[in-house]
Amino acid sequence: MHSLVALEVPAGRVGVHWFEQSSYAVKDPEGTLVLVDPYFPHQRPAERYLHPEPPVQERELPADYVLLTHDHSDHTHPETIRRLVEAHPHVHFFGPKESIARIVQEAGVDPDRTNVVQAGEEFQLGTMTAWAVWAKPPHGDPNRGIAPPDVTHLGYVVQAGEVRLYFSGDPIHTFAEQEALIEAIARLRPDVGFLTTHPSEGEFPFFEGSAQMARRIGLKHAVPAHYDCFVRRNYDPQEWAAYFGPEDPQPLIIPRNTTILYPPD
Repeated sequence: MHSLVALEVPAGRVGVHWFEQSSYAVKDPEGTLVLVDPYFPHQRPAERYLHPEPPVQERELPADYVLLTHDHSDHTHPETIRRLVEAHPHVHFFGPKESIARIVQEAGVDPDRTNVVQAGEEFQLGTMTAWAVWAKPPHGDPNRGIAPPDVTHLGYVVQAGEVRLYFSGDPIHTFAEQEALIEAIARLRPDVGFLTTHPSEGEFPFFEGSAQMARRIGLKHAVPAHYDCFVRRNYDPQEWAAYFGPEDPQPLIIPRNTTILYPPD
């Protein structure tokens, strides 16, 4: 089994494992295990992937719940989901309508083990509580020439014990300028945010916009996401961290395929 399964999570903290890209596992002190956007392709040609082996074998992860942020293949991956369900048929899935339709049709997931969620909803993940929030508003950003997204894009705030974690999904490039998006998350008071960013790919906030997003939400710590997987979409997280000042949320860089206890010591 994966090392996170055996990890004893003390009261007041949460175990977080970052695999790569935007794939995470979260374990609370009661032992509930939640995966976020699991993406573990086994065929990994060198021209596409930085690492020749997947970060984990699905059979090693007896997850209780899976959160899916949106129906893009590096966030909703039927191949990964199929292997996960074959090894752990009890797992239950939450996500936007397109993601749930995809895993039912292409991964053989029992519809009774799925829930379609919408922005603004609160729901239970066993001993955890989650809130769905917008990552990209359905209307896009007409004032900045950003068209409506192709599918529903959600993020999640997850209460695990005494800690609240924010998973951004793939946020709109102008997220830090969007008062309604910021307020919906800030009022939930997450402690740490796992933020998709890129220095030049304009679908997401650039590094400066990511840091501003963290400030406006009021995070204590910010973690960069969406890197160290694809050859053509990689970036240096230290360059991202340089955009945070001493009074800003503290940048927290998790090495690929590593577990931390949060809050850090």
